[in-house]
Amino acid sequence: MNKLTLFLTLVSINLFAQDKYTLIRPSRVFDGEMMHNNWQVLVKNQRIEAVGEKLIFPANTEIIDIPNSTLLPGLIEGHSHLLLHPYNETTWDDQVLRESRAERIARATVHARKTLLAGFTSVRDLGTEGADYDDVGLKTTIEKGIIMGPRMFVAGRALVASGSYGPKGFHSEITVPQGAEEADGVDNLTKSVRIQIGKGADLIKIYADYRWGLMKDAQPTFLQEEIELVVKVAQSSGRQVVAHASTSEGMRRAIMGGVSTIEHGDIGTPEIFKLMKEKGVCLCPTLAAGDAVSQYRGWKKGQEPEPERIQEKRKTFKMAMDLGVRICMGGDVGVFPHGDNARELEMMVQYGMKPIDVLRSSTSINAESFKIKDLGMIKKGFLADIIIVEGNPVEEISDIRKVKVVVKDGVVVK
Repeated sequence: MNKLTLFLTLVSINLFAQDKYTLIRPSRVFDGEMMHNNWQVLVKNQRIEAVGEKLIFPANTEIIDIPNSTLLPGLIEGHSHLLLHPYNETTWDDQVLRESRAERIARATVHARKTLLAGFTSVRDLGTEGADYDDVGLKTTIEKGIIMGPRMFVAGRALVASGSYGPKGFHSEITVPQGAEEADGVDNLTKSVRIQIGKGADLIKIYADYRWGLMKDAQPTFLQEEIELVVKVAQSSGRQVVAHASTSEGMRRAIMGGVSTIEHGDIGTPEIFKLMKEKGVCLCPTLAAGDAVSQYRGWKKGQEPEPERIQEKRKTFKMAMDLGVRICMGGDVGVFPHGDNARELEMMVQYGMKPIDVLRSSTSINAESFKIKDLGMIKKGFLADIIIVEGNPVEEISDIRKVKVVVKDGVVVK
């Protein structure tokens, strides 16, 4: 075939190519903010073309009727570690020190598929925990269509203050791989942030406190000035900084330093949560992770009283809600099984949040808080990331597990 013939063939294909329209008619539509009965959703190629009760659509439109169902935006997992698996299978130390990178990547491909099929079409993956920048590679293979998985927003190696993270407990002459990158001070932190960005990190994660206190208790790590520097460098490239923080002082330094979200927030106080609201910092509570770890340590949930750690978490979560802190949805998945992400939504309801607010946190609030464009809403012009579940999760949140259809970028993957 000569060049002219090839050119004419391509032009012909382009002229006769038709847009693909799909009209979905569920029982109800949650648009990211409100529930609407008898709404329809028209999808054109990769995007949502129209939403409403009675839509006009082209003659060649495929029509899908799904009774007794709820259509929602694809869920956004706010705190995941696709390169980890549950600690009751293999401890965190052994995953970092003993599992090969090949094994961890192989596991991650399975985790990515399970996450997507569970209805979570996007994830914020907050650190590879010793697997270098393999999250960037995983993201790329998903984008190329090599493996099935959610769209990923990745933090790469994450940043810790020297001496604060792990694995620990080895002879002083032995250096072992760390679960995150150690960096301190103006020059090292500036360089590390820029290198992580250059390697493909979509955001920067810091550990504002960790279990490195004199009695092995959680204490602040980075100084507020160091956090401010990290935020300043990251923001110059349009990236957010998120902070692992559980202590009041660690949270305070992170909030004042300019982070966008606090991950965990276990020991927050009224003063800290008021400061979070004032500064517009969101809380990603990771309820399911703490619940899982307590069970791994021997707590028989449903048979024994709740451990003090769980009771405290209930109180601080309710305190944050009552004081008007914006709540993101993120479970710290990887501590518990990937694909079981809905566990966090269920626990948010168990801890006192209304189901419709949990759905907002899992869609529009996460999208807005993480600055993800064109996702988290069923709205004209937004990307067609859509799930359909049996039942009504506003009435029974566990219905979010009954996933019948998953659409990502306008393509049905389940």
